[in-house]
Amino acid sequence: MDPVAAKYIGAGIASIGMGLAALGVGNIFGNFLSGALRNPTAADGQFGRAFIGAALAEGLGIFAFLVAILLLFVV
Repeated sequence: MDPVAAKYIGAGIASIGMGLAALGVGNIFGNFLSGALRNPTAADGQFGRAFIGAALAEGLGIFAFLVAILLLFVV
């Protein structure tokens, strides 16, 4: 296999993590909304935790993007 082709395949596989991070954020806020509609009094206490979870999921997506960019332009 050509090393350039392997680099593009690796970057494509690494970029899958960005889509999975978007699914994770949607899952976090969808479940938060479902829980907040069931128990509105507990929604204020869980709102900060939802943002922390979203930030961690987005951080992993940004890390996957960074790995894909590094594979394309540096290696």
